[in-house]
Order: sequence, then structure tokens, then C-alpha cells
Amino acid sequence: AIMERMKENRVTPLRQQYLTLKARYPDTILFFRLGDFYEAFDEDAEIVSRELDLILTSRPVAKGTRVPMAGVPHHAVEGYIARLVEKGYRVAIAEQVGEPTGRGPMERRVERVITAGTLTEPTMLVERRPNYLAAVVIEGNRVGIAYAEISTGEFATTQLSARTPEGALAAAHQELTRLQPREVLTPSPGSWKEQRTAETPRRPEHALRDHLPAQFTPWPVYRFEVSSARQTLLEHFGVRTLQGFGCEGKPLAIRAAGAVLSYLQGTQQGLLPQIIGLRTYSIDRFMAIDASTGRNLEITETLRRERKGSLLDVLDETVTPMGSRLLLTRLAHPLLDIAEIEERLDQLEWFYRDGLLRAETRQTLKRIADLERMATRVLTQRASPRDLVGIRTTLESVPGLIEQIQTGGPASLLDELEPLPEVATLIASAIVDDPPAQLSSGGTIRPGYSSELDSIISASKNARDWIAGLERKERERTGIKNLKVGYNKVFGYYIEVTKANLNLVPEDYIRKQTLVNAERYITPELKEYESLVLNAEERIAELESRLFREICQRIAPHVPKLLGTARALARIDVAAALAEVAVRNRYTRPTFDEAPVLCIREGRHPVVELAQREPFVPNDLEMDEQNRIHIITGPNMAGKSVYLRQTALIVLMAQVGSFVPADEAHIGIVDRIFTRIGAADELAAGQSTFMVEMVETANILNHATPRSLLILDEIGRGTSTYDGLAIAWAVVEYLHNHPERRARTLFATHYHELIELAQQLPHVRN
Repeated sequence: AIMERMKENRVTPLRQQYLTLKARYPDTILFFRLGDFYEAFDEDAEIVSRELDLILTSRPVAKGTRVPMAGVPHHAVEGYIARLVEKGYRVAIAEQVGEPTGRGPMERRVERVITAGTLTEPTMLVERRPNYLAAVVIEGNRVGIAYAEISTGEFATTQLSARTPEGALAAAHQELTRLQPREVLTPSPGSWKEQRTAETPRRPEHALRDHLPAQFTPWPVYRFEVSSARQTLLEHFGVRTLQGFGCEGKPLAIRAAGAVLSYLQGTQQGLLPQIIGLRTYSIDRFMAIDASTGRNLEITETLRRERKGSLLDVLDETVTPMGSRLLLTRLAHPLLDIAEIEERLDQLEWFYRDGLLRAETRQTLKRIADLERMATRVLTQRASPRDLVGIRTTLESVPGLIEQIQTGGPASLLDELEPLPEVATLIASAIVDDPPAQLSSGGTIRPGYSSELDSIISASKNARDWIAGLERKERERTGIKNLKVGYNKVFGYYIEVTKANLNLVPEDYIRKQTLVNAERYITPELKEYESLVLNAEERIAELESRLFREICQRIAPHVPKLLGTARALARIDVAAALAEVAVRNRYTRPTFDEAPVLCIREGRHPVVELAQREPFVPNDLEMDEQNRIHIITGPNMAGKSVYLRQTALIVLMAQVGSFVPADEAHIGIVDRIFTRIGAADELAAGQSTFMVEMVETANILNHATPRSLLILDEIGRGTSTYDGLAIAWAVVEYLHNHPERRARTLFATHYHELIELAQQLPHVRN
């Protein structure tokens, strides 16, 4: 259709320019800058008008031809783009570049493409969550997953293996559920538009679409090929081998990372200074939590998709945006290495023991801005004046924090924490304390920083003062008491005299405009001062813009260290926040062991104990080699269910590096938590309760290890009594007898017959 329009007879040069850009970005909504507005044309205009409730107008593009048009003012464009991206559209921004030549339209080019996974504007990002763009590629029983966050420069990749292709798909689903990306790239043979209408899933990755709340974006399959992906990575990082990034020998990790990077290069027009490294990670460092377990335990949101009532809601007392994001990431990645967990607990305990220090630290942290995202915007040339002031106030708080922590805190808290006084001093000397939100509003550069700027501002002020004094001076000179000096955009400054006083007008006044009851005049001197004022405004704007760019360029080399400081501040924030929660809710420090034990004295459910009015009744649990499977019977279904979940949550909290709601907890490291609880959410997806239950149970029986923790609630509920009992009995026997599946298991049931199992099987307890 675009090519057809290009052949339209005698279209205007502006239309030609628009169609050329649109042909390059057919899969996006193109916002085309025209003066103070961004305009969309043709079908884009119709979409924009419909989705954003804007008036649809039209514009002439050739003799007798008009096309649909819808526009938004440039100062409000971010809000409109955010709404389109939220609805799944990709938006290309074409800016005016260069100066008007007088011949033909101003040059325009697409500066970037904005999609769900490539947001950088503070107004579009959620402060407390990362905004990941991910890519997934599945070949047989292997998976590659990479993700990037361009608002912070984070870039990581991994390769997973499973025993079967179905297992690979499940592993991909589990890892993507952990990451919660906003946008996921999948290999695709066709274009973006074809994919949105395509009926048949062509590749295994497409099966993930129905199970993740992300936006799925097809990306050409050749971008996922190992040679193309490797080349993209080598060229971007300017290296000859990927050895230093740890992904050599992991072809699927390379393929996913190359796809992410090529997509970012396309959307950011090649400008990616914030992507300075690639981290290859292994999921073997973390406890595995599959999607249904994450849901059942309500770790980051409740089954009703709300934050309130989740574990995150109880634990998140962080006071900085970076701290909040780090806590969310940690909850999704519980650790398996005891030394790493103990290091986190040492940090927490230091704040736990000293209430005054904790309060002071948290007070200092409240003054801290989103250093991570602000520093990244400096690199990508998208920083605002307020970003620089945020960086400065944050850095000015760091020496005080270092002093507090050096009084005996764990050294690991100080890793990477640097006050960077040269950056703070530069910003303090160059930028006013309370600058406007936009550089274009003027008044950003501090007086005294640039003598050139100061002299232009001073000349402009003198000219304004002269004009301001002109009215009084001319009234005295001419004797016209109601003479007025005014300004409008068409004529500039003028002197207005009413008809009654025209006989008093001096000869040096030049008539400019006649009104109904007045005349407007100018004088050569007035025009001279006017040009001083107007030229000065333009020069001030140009100079402020240039100086601001130079300041950002001087800060840019320090950004890696600023990001290190941001990471350190996040760690301090999380440690102090978890200590605050631990003191408030009477948590204790857990201890660890490599043996398959689990001992909890007076354990409580972290969420339920805060939600209910009456005191929570705590419970004990004791599991070891000889005592691995607990069968829990009894009439109180709700009580059993809370007990099961509380056990899993205590283990999870401990391995995240938090204190736990118990008088004492000794935990043998758990490699995976499996849960089989209720099937309310899957019933909506049209599967029978029994089917869902059997699929999940089979998954558990296939993947449990002696280090796992199994939480099984009412297995066999979805079928007749005897079948249900038979299945439940068989599951318990299998877990008891199979040498590779001897996991610690809590099994709640209403089948009292299962109590007999405890008499028959040595490692089962009631």
C-alpha cells in the first residue's frame, strides 16, 4: 500500500518524505514531527484516533487528495506513546533534524522505535520493577534465553538443558516466569504483521505465548542463527572472542543474546552505549520454582494478581527504587550456596542489632534517587536537568553512609560504594539546585558556570529592563497618560496609543497597525532592543543545550562507577529493609545444612499472621533422613493449607537471605520447591481438575530430587474416592521408595486411610 501511495501523482515533498520513512518502518505507528505536534497519517491516524480518543482530521497531500491525520502535542507525547505501547503497538518517532533550508521540507529521521521492552522514559517505566526485553530460542531439548534492560544497561544470557523437548519447553516457561519480561522475541520466518494474524504456531517457542503475560514479538529467524548472533555480539563489544563473557560453547545462549542485541540496535538506531558487557549465568545457582508454585505461594502477587497480600508486600520496606527492584529479583532467585546466603544474613543482622543505625541509614536512603536509571540516561543522551540533580543529591549522601557502615558493618556492604566527589562537584557547579523538568524551559545552567552564557543573559536582561522602562519614559516624553507598551508574536514589541491622543504622537513613531480605537507604533530604538532580547533567547537556548551536553559527556566516563554505587545502595537498602521487617514481625536468623533436614520451631505464615486479628497459632516441623514424608490429616482444611504454604515460604525466605517467622529454623538447602495445590486458576483454561492435577503430579514425580521440598495438597481430589485414594497412596509410596526421588514431602489429605501408610513405610510420619 505504501508503494502504491508513492506513485500518487504530484504528492507534496512532505508526503514523499513521510512515505519513504513509513516504508522503512511498516510494522510501527509512525509519529512524524510537524512543528509543535507529532502527527500520524493514513491507517496509523485511524488507529491512534481510535485507541487514544483523538479527533481524526485530514491533510491535503496532492491536488484534490486528503488523507486521515491525528496528532498529539510534542510536550505530552510520552503519555500517548505509553498508552499505545501498553496496548501492544510499536511506535517509531521521526524527529526534525538540521535547519530549515527554505527549499523543500526539513530533514526528518526516525530517532528510535519504542516497544514494551525498550522503554527508557521515567514516565513510562514502573519504578519498582525491571523492564526486561527477553529472547527465547528452543532447539530439541536445549533452550537459550537472554534478557536486557536498556534503562540500566543490564544484559545477561543462559543456556538450559532438559531430558526431552517437553522438558525444554517447561524449563523455558519456568525461567521466563522468573524473569517476568515485558516483551519476548521469538524466531519467526515472516514479518511482524503476518505473525499477528498467523494461525499456526510454527515453532516450539510459540507455545509459550498463552502462558506468560508478556508481549510476544516475532524477530527474523536469521537474527537467531549462531553465526549472525555471534557477529552482532563481537562487533558491538569490539572483541574477537566471546570467551570473556563465558558463553563460548553455549550456542543457544549466544543465539538468544545476539537476537536481543540486534533488536535493540534496530529500535535505538544503533545507539547502545549502556550495554557494556554480557553476563552468562547458570540457573544451577538458584532454587527452581516453577510457575504454578510461584502462583500458589503468592510470592510477588496473589492469585487475584494483586501485590497486597503477597510475600513481596510483607517484605518490601525498601525506600529506593533500586532496592525495590533488587528485592523483587532476589525473591525470584533464592540461593543454593550457603556462603552466599550467610553473607546476606550477616548484612541484615548488623542492621537488625542496631535500631538507631538502621533508622539513620534508612533516613539517608530516602534522599536517594533512581541513580541506576538516571546514570544510564546520561550515557544515552536522554538525561533531563533533574536527572543530574538526582545524581548529585544521591552522591552527596554516600559519604555519610560509608561513615555509618565503617563503624563495624560487614565489609561486603561497602563493595562498589563510591562517593565520586568529582561528579557531584561538577553537577553542583554547573546545574541550578531546582532546575525545570525540561532543558528547553531555560534556567538550567548555574550563573557563574559559563561567562559567555552569563554575559548574554545580562545583555538580555538589560534590554528587557530598557523595554520595561520605556512605557514610563514615553508617557513622560509625550504626555500621553494611557500609552502602553505591548508584545505579540506577529509584530513583536509595539507602542499603543488610543485614537483620542493621536495628536500627541511624536514624529519618530512609525505606524505599524490600526485597531478600532487605537494605533500601534514602533521606533527604530525599540526594534533594536527587541532584536537583542529575541536573539539572546535563541542564543541562550542553544548555549544551555550545548553546555548541558558537554556536562553529560564529562559525566559519561564515570557511569560504570555510578552504576556500581547504585548496586551497592540497593544492597544496603534491601539489608536495612529486611532488618526492619524482621524486628517489626519478630523474625529470627535461620541456620543451614547440606543434609536433607528441615526443623522449624514455632513457625508462622508471614502473610496470614499480619492479616488476621486473632493471634496466629504457630506450628513445629521436624524432618530428616529417617522422617522424610509427613502425612497431615484432620478436619481443618484451611489450617492444613496455611501450614503447607508457611513451610515453603519459610524455606524460600531463608534462601533469599531473610530472617524467618519462627523461633528457630534449621534448613537443609532445598534445590526445588514443588507445590500441587488446588486447581482453581487452571479450570478457567478449560482443562479438567483431574487432568491438571495429574499433569502437575507427573511433573513433580519426574523432577524431584532428594534435596527438593514437595508440598502436596489433596492429591486425588478431582476423581472418585477410591481412584483418588489409590493415586494418593501410589504417589506417597513412589516418593518413599525411589532412591532418586526421596524428597522432603508434606502431604495434606482428607483420606484417613493414608494414616496406615505411616505404619507400613519407615520414613513416613503422621
